[in-house]
Amino acid sequence: MAELKIGQKAVYERTFTLKDVEAFAALTGDRGKHHIQPDKEGRVMVHGLITLSVQTKLAGDISYIARDMTVEFVRPVFAGDTVRAESTITRVERGEGRLNVAIDSVCFNQRGKEVLRSKTSGIVRL
Repeated sequence: MAELKIGQKAVYERTFTLKDVEAFAALTGDRGKHHIQPDKEGRVMVHGLITLSVQTKLAGDISYIARDMTVEFVRPVFAGDTVRAESTITRVERGEGRLNVAIDSVCFNQRGKEVLRSKTSGIVRL
């Protein structure tokens, strides 16, 4: 594992498909109308937790185990949108057999509009 440092940044992006939304609905049972039926503009809204999952790739890269998280869903994401997560490590403290880590993230859609903000703290085992 590479050394983690305060201020270290990571970026990842993903385009969400209608199949992603359908698979998540099947997996979770969340079949809210806005996730199944297109709106007046023909768009299907991506589940918020799928949007949040873009950050999971970045956390997985450092074997991060989240203990708590605060999330603000700023605006909706729709099937076909590309979401870019930008995460910054804001705390690294050595504990017994682990690093205590905090990460702040912001996600943007393909138009550069903010869609999600989150703060999380957890651990990376040594």
